[in-house]
Amino acid sequence: MRILIVTDAWTPQINGVVVTLTNTIAELTRTGHDVGVISPQQFSTLPCPTYPDIRLAMFPGRAVAEQIRRFDPEAVHIATEGPLGIAARRACIAARRPFTTAYHTQFPEYVHARSRLPVGVTYAWLRRFHGPATAVMVGTQDIECRLAARGFRNLVRWSRGVDTAVFQPGRSGPGEGAGPVFLYVGRVAVEKNIEAFLALDLPGTKWVVGDGPARPALQRRFPAAVFHGMKTGEGLAWYYQNADVLIFPSRTDTFGLVLIEAMACGTPVAAFPVTGPVDVVRQGTTGMMSEDLRGAALAALDLDRDTVRRHAAEYSWQAATDQFVRNLRPR
Repeated sequence: MRILIVTDAWTPQINGVVVTLTNTIAELTRTGHDVGVISPQQFSTLPCPTYPDIRLAMFPGRAVAEQIRRFDPEAVHIATEGPLGIAARRACIAARRPFTTAYHTQFPEYVHARSRLPVGVTYAWLRRFHGPATAVMVGTQDIECRLAARGFRNLVRWSRGVDTAVFQPGRSGPGEGAGPVFLYVGRVAVEKNIEAFLALDLPGTKWVVGDGPARPALQRRFPAAVFHGMKTGEGLAWYYQNADVLIFPSRTDTFGLVLIEAMACGTPVAAFPVTGPVDVVRQGTTGMMSEDLRGAALAALDLDRDTVRRHAAEYSWQAATDQFVRNLRPR
C-alpha cells in the first residue's frame, strides 16, 4: 500500500510522537509498504513559541497539496495538528481524499499549562480538526473514553511498542550518586510536571534524562538531582537498567512510551493514576500508581524486576503497526 504520513514532529526531535512514527515507518517498510513522509525538514521553519527546539513549517499549504498529489497515496495519515497537519487536512478535503488522524498529545492541557487558556476552547478546535477523519487513532482506552465524552467521533485504537532487543535488563552499577536511584525520562518541560518528582523527599539519588526549556530553572532549584541530558538507544537503556524506579509525574500524556521502555529493562514505575499509566501499568505488578507519588515510588522498590520485564514483552512494534494498517481507509 502507498501510505503518506504527514507530521509536524520529526527528527532531530526526540519525543513520543517521533519515536512512534519512526518505528512504525520502519515496520511498514519492512513488510512491503511504500511510505512517504511530509515533515518540517522539507520547509523553511520558525521556532515554536515557548519551545524553540520544535520547528514549525512556514506557509506549507501549496507545497503540501502538491506533494500529496504527486505521491498519489492510497492512504493519508495526518499525525499532528500543526501547520503541516492543517495544510494536509485542507488539501485532502479539497480533493475529497480520505485521511486518518492521530491524537498523540493532550494539547488542551499542554496549552493550559503554558498560557492558562481554558481547555474547552482548545478541545473545540481539535474536535473540528479531527472531525472529517475516517478514523482518529488513540493510544489507550482511557483517552478514547475521554475524547468520546468531549464529542470526538470515529475513535480507534493504535497501541505502541518497544524494541526489547535494545531495552532489556542489564544492570551494571548505580553510577553517580547513592542508591536507590529514582529516574525521570522525557522532555524537561512544564507540562511534564517534573517538579512533582524533584520535590519528593526520597532516599538515594534522582536522575533526570532528557532536555527541554525548563531544564535550566529546574537545575537551579534542585541542585541535588543529576541532569544527564538527552540519551537514545542503548545509551538510554543504560539509565533504565541502572535505575531502581522510573518516576512518571506527568498528568497530561496519552500513553507514555517511557513506561514500557523502562519495564522492558525490568524497571518498575511509580506514577499518578492518570491517562497513560492507568492503561499501561499493572498496579502492584509492574508499578505503583497513587496520588501519593512518594509512597508509590517507595512501594515500587519492592516489585520483582523479572515480572516487570515479562509484561513489557507484550508490546511490539509489529503488533502496533498491524493495528495502524487496519485503521487506514484506502481510497
